[in-house]
Amino acid sequence: MQKFEKYLQENLPKIQTFHPIYEDALGMMLIAGGKRFRPMLLLSVVDAYEPLLYDASMRVALGVEMFHTYSLIHDDLPSMDDAPLRRGFETIHKKYDETTAILAGDALNSDAFYSIATAPLRDDVKIKLIKILGQNGGSGGMVLGQAIDCYFENTPLTIEQLKTLHINKTAKLIAASLLMGAVIVDLDKKTQDRLYQFGLDVGLLFQIQDDIIDATQSEQEAGKTTGNDGNKNSFVNLLGVQVSINKADSLATRLQQELTIFEKPLREALESVINPYLFRHKRK
Repeated sequence: MQKFEKYLQENLPKIQTFHPIYEDALGMMLIAGGKRFRPMLLLSVVDAYEPLLYDASMRVALGVEMFHTYSLIHDDLPSMDDAPLRRGFETIHKKYDETTAILAGDALNSDAFYSIATAPLRDDVKIKLIKILGQNGGSGGMVLGQAIDCYFENTPLTIEQLKTLHINKTAKLIAASLLMGAVIVDLDKKTQDRLYQFGLDVGLLFQIQDDIIDATQSEQEAGKTTGNDGNKNSFVNLLGVQVSINKADSLATRLQQELTIFEKPLREALESVINPYLFRHKRK
């Protein structure tokens, strides 16, 4: 974590321009912190099998974090969640303006793919990585989930429709991070598929937890805007707080069991990243 954090700080977007706030806006949400969960999943898979590729994979992990950060910046916009707080800091559109926030998100989206394309890995591997991120983050993945979320904001969905929403919006980028790590170290197809499905389950758990946190924690406790899901399709709004907590507990327990299917080096690497978050919905 510390090694990746140092790498990120040393590789923030650097733009020579007379624009007074552009460069600051590009790095603002990157340096604001966060769990770095997606890059750490990717790097944990690499470290489990090919530690010598760890440093070469840093640029890929940075690209994943840039892509995730772009999605948060756009998610917070007035046309979407209109959130004033993210990672304990003012959101970009609040500190500066909406135009700056949109453009910062756009830039990080493109920079994410540039970061992967310039990683010191084989070209065929980088093409696969770019394809995975594009598939899971684009029109048939994260963006689709966001589109469903916004369009049906005042229209209740079924539980299966809600799962579909969040598998796309949240889970696919988490699953893609694991799959990208598996591609870098050339794991067999069966293990890649298992990792991807495991990532989808982790992402669904994270979304249920986020819904619980939104309903039960203050902005200070959560480090972001809470109480913002009143008109949204959330697990808490559909099932209630206690049923959502029970569902999160059950899924977290299942994920602990699912970890045992992976061989020891991968299992231990994933446990070190995932275990601290399995029951975070119960902590304040």
